[in-house]
Amino acid sequence: MLASWNNRKALLAKTIILTVFLIIISIGGIFMEEAALETDFSRKNLSPCFKYLFGTDNLGRDMFARTMCGLSASIRIGILASAFSSVIALVFGIAAALGKRIDFIVNFLIDLIMSVPHILFLIIISLCFGKGVRGVVIGLSLTHWTSLARVIRAEVVQLKQQPYIKISGKLGKGKLYIAFQHMLPHVFPQFAAGLVLMFPHAVLHEASITFLGFGLSNEQPAIGVILSESTKYLVSGMWWLAFFPGVMLVIVVICFYAAGNNLRKVLNSASAHN
Repeated sequence: MLASWNNRKALLAKTIILTVFLIIISIGGIFMEEAALETDFSRKNLSPCFKYLFGTDNLGRDMFARTMCGLSASIRIGILASAFSSVIALVFGIAAALGKRIDFIVNFLIDLIMSVPHILFLIIISLCFGKGVRGVVIGLSLTHWTSLARVIRAEVVQLKQQPYIKISGKLGKGKLYIAFQHMLPHVFPQFAAGLVLMFPHAVLHEASITFLGFGLSNEQPAIGVILSESTKYLVSGMWWLAFFPGVMLVIVVICFYAAGNNLRKVLNSASAHN
């Protein structure tokens, strides 16, 4: 028991450290927006140095400020989209407890959305809503809920067979009461872990469609925009324009994944013993 408690504390401490690191990037990037847009041709195309850690681009813009600002935007968009998407997943997953007909409709919607190529569906939705932050958030929200909804639905289907659920129904409790009073607390750990684990997918897909030109506008210092612009200058030997933003994006994604995985183990007592 003591070893299990110590293991949980260690996992929780790691999750807090990762969360603080991501919060620092998210908030710090907001304060660097002005520096990220500032141009100075006297310092253009500088390689990484002590003053400019990530170098500068062809317009003399500080790549460290642009990278931090881009990561901040990606994190904020990822959090917003993941929150909306997770709520959709929870609603549809819990809806499976309301009857076989609703369960069939939910399962059909999940299969339908998952049958469409993910990135294509995301691009189409983003374009329909005018691209930009609104289009990207709506696109991510409407395309990332299916996997979590399937997990929650599977839990709900198993719970429906539990004796206390059947007894509650025989005592006259309605399906909505059973769903929210008995099932929702049970599936909350899966919901919380799925919410955090959805962040890295949202961040990567936001950067992907922005890189392809279907996401955030070129005026914004987004990671996708930075990586897209850097491809024009890589042949000139300006490797730092893509290297540092790409590495930082990978680090942020790994941090999100690690935090989500640790949170899942903390919330799941069975996993915490492993």
